[in-house]
Amino acid sequence: MSRSTRAVVTAALAALVAVAAYLGEVPLVATSAVLALAFAAGWPSLVELPWPAGATAVLAIVGLGSVAAVLGDQGLAFLPFVAAGGLILSFVREMLRRDGRMRLVESLSGTVGGVFVVLSASGWVAVYSGEGIVVCAAATLAAASAVAAALPWRGWANVGLTVGVAVGVGGALGTVLPQVDVAQGLWLGATAGILAASFHVMFERLPQSQTRTGGLAAALVPVLVGGMLVHVVASIVV
Repeated sequence: MSRSTRAVVTAALAALVAVAAYLGEVPLVATSAVLALAFAAGWPSLVELPWPAGATAVLAIVGLGSVAAVLGDQGLAFLPFVAAGGLILSFVREMLRRDGRMRLVESLSGTVGGVFVVLSASGWVAVYSGEGIVVCAAATLAAASAVAAALPWRGWANVGLTVGVAVGVGGALGTVLPQVDVAQGLWLGATAGILAASFHVMFERLPQSQTRTGGLAAALVPVLVGGMLVHVVASIVV
């Protein structure tokens, strides 16, 4: 999957999150869970983990558990328990390997890294208090990813223009969405722009991002991580 294709996929998935948030909390929860499962299926391929089936199982359990943990009025209170469970499962996975445990450190660190990425999907659900903030954040992420794919330049020029467009979109949405003010829109746009630009540049260096499953996981990372960053930004700016 090429860089431009990954950016388009990220834009489409972020737009899907925005639509789900607009439709209500239940569609947003379902969408977050599906995206977490899709990431769990592709991450082992992206980082070339030994015993990919075991890693997929760990990430799927953590992803679904994290989304379930933030339902209700407790916010992120139960999320640390899911994170701890994910770390334990990562070690259990290594103990269950029967291939001589080659590349043990790489395998463990890759699984743990995936655990914290998939945990972030719960941020979209945790920040949901009406659709405004989630719609704004997901829409700016979609716009940033689309711009990153469309621009012919790479490097700092691409990053600067991507962030600039995302900030502009966020500010515009802040003037029309009743639950988001202009300052929040600008902050959410800046966060989405930096996120989209940095991850797309980073994954260029991973050969497995050119494959179908690895490319899908790479496209999902900005969307999933964006959920938790949006929660943090919204908590600070509100």
